[in-house]
Amino acid sequence: MAERKPIESWLTDMDGVLIHEGVPIPGADAFIRRLRESGRPFLVLTNNSIYTARDLHARLRRMGLDVPVENIWTSALATAQFLDDQRPDGTAYVIGEAGLTTALHDIGYVLTDHDPDYVVLGETRTYSFEAMTKAVRLIKGGARFIATNPDETGPSAEGPLPATGAVAALITKATGKQPYFAGKPNPLMMRTGLNAIGAHSETSAMIGDRMDTDVLAGLEAGMQTFLVLTGLTTPAEIENYPYRPSKVVDSIADLVERI
Repeated sequence: MAERKPIESWLTDMDGVLIHEGVPIPGADAFIRRLRESGRPFLVLTNNSIYTARDLHARLRRMGLDVPVENIWTSALATAQFLDDQRPDGTAYVIGEAGLTTALHDIGYVLTDHDPDYVVLGETRTYSFEAMTKAVRLIKGGARFIATNPDETGPSAEGPLPATGAVAALITKATGKQPYFAGKPNPLMMRTGLNAIGAHSETSAMIGDRMDTDVLAGLEAGMQTFLVLTGLTTPAEIENYPYRPSKVVDSIADLVERI
C-alpha cells in the first residue's frame, strides 16, 4: 500500500475533543494556537445546528479557545450548502434555531409554511407538537424531507434530551418518508467543509471522539482519522466496529506536535 501523504489540513469535532460540558479539554488551546500559527487550513465541526458560527466563536472564546468564525463548520451550514447546490433560491419550512434559519437566509432561501420545497428539521430545545404536525402534513403534501443530523439524543445538565434524529424518526413514522441527513456521519459534511477551506481529503485528517459519526465520516470522505478518548467512545468499544481509526490517542494534547 502507498503511504499516506503528509497532513496539511485538519478537521476536528468540538464536543468531546476540544471541550467537555463547557470546559476546554487540556491541550485544546495549544492545538488551536498551533494550527493558527502554522497557517494550515482547519475547521472545527459540530453536528449541533442550534448556534451560528458567530455564536460558537463567542462561546469558544469565553472558554479561552480563539477559533475564527470562518473556521467553524456546523451541520446547519452543511445543510444550507447542500440545499443551495440542489435547488438554489428555494423555499423551506424550518424547525430549528438561529443557527439553521440564519444559514438558510444567507443562501437566499425563503422560509415559509406555504407549499415549501423542503421541510428542514434541525436541533431545538423547544420541539412543539404543532410544528411537527405541520411538518408531517407538508411532507405528505410533497415537500422533501431534510434533517441536519441523525443524533438521537443531546446532552444537558439534567440528562439526555431528544435530538434531531429522534424527532426525525417520529416524522418518518407518520409520513413514511426518510429524511436526508446532511451532518455526520454523512461524508457530505466533510467534503463541503474541505471545499470551504480549499483542502483535499488525501492530505487532511479528522479528529473525533465518536466511532459512529466522526471516524466513519472521516473514513468515508477519504481522510486520515484520529480517535481521542476524552469523549463518548471507550477503548473497549472500538473493537465493536468493523472499521478502525488511523490512530487512537488519549486526547487532543497528543496531536499538538503533529501540526
